[in-house]
Amino acid sequence: MLETFVATIKPMIVMFLCIAVGFIMKRKNLIPDNADVVISKLELYVCCPALTISTYISNCTVQSLGEQAVNILYCLLLLAIAIPLAMFLSRFFAPKGSYQQNIYKYAMAFSNYGFMGNAIVPAILGHTDSAILYKYQMFTFPLGVAIYLWGLYILVPKGNEVRNPLKNLINPGTISVLIGAVLGLTGAKGYTPDFVMTALDYCKACMAPLAMILTGITIGKYSIRNMLSDKKVYIATGLRLLVLPAFFVGLMMLLGAPKIVLILTLFAFGTPLGLNTVVFPAAYGGETKTGASMAAISHTICVVTIPLLYALLTMIIG
Repeated sequence: MLETFVATIKPMIVMFLCIAVGFIMKRKNLIPDNADVVISKLELYVCCPALTISTYISNCTVQSLGEQAVNILYCLLLLAIAIPLAMFLSRFFAPKGSYQQNIYKYAMAFSNYGFMGNAIVPAILGHTDSAILYKYQMFTFPLGVAIYLWGLYILVPKGNEVRNPLKNLINPGTISVLIGAVLGLTGAKGYTPDFVMTALDYCKACMAPLAMILTGITIGKYSIRNMLSDKKVYIATGLRLLVLPAFFVGLMMLLGAPKIVLILTLFAFGTPLGLNTVVFPAAYGGETKTGASMAAISHTICVVTIPLLYALLTMIIG
């Protein structure tokens, strides 16, 4: 177990150092005020789509879709439990019907499975190809749909509600999945010029470091003292990083899920609290202190909790 923990914590420290770079650059005013907006757009429109398209074009086949269908059903089951559970838990953190309660609903339902998960899954599992990342992205696809249909909807303050949440599904993430899946299913990789694949590789390689730097920049915009002063955030972080992933992994064990599903569940639900609880409230004039506190505390503590849970899981399942 100790050997697995040490091996796992190394890539987590790398991620944390990238977060520290973004944080320091923001605190020292070494970057423009809109740097976080620029980087987030680069991630949203370039790096993440490149990662998704490259992953799907290399791994998406008719056979693989059939194999991953069961894993997607497992995730749907977890999601069906996670959202009601999040709605229940949020009642203990903020007054009923308040906007802050919606912040906690989102935080208890969804982790930073995207930016952080896509970065650490290949790094921790030590896979040089994209097969494991493809399995992870297929597994978490229902989470992405739920975020756009419900998660982001509750993060918009009252008076700014999106009339048709279905329109949220038309975004770079889902579009890149469709493009990558079509190219993979048609065998287009064999006819794609090498320079196109190389360009995709270059862009996707920027995804993880830029995502962590963006996290640091976002956290750096807020007062450390204020972010660390809310005791409820520490409880929410403990639930997000330890209790909830342990609960969901245990549930999958009881259902006899394969080992790979247990591992994917851990990373999908055990990553830290994401940045949407900061970005969306800020965009619509909502309260951002709670989300910033969650991001700062959870991204720091996850350096230890993710390796610890993964080491325990590998010891249990062998």
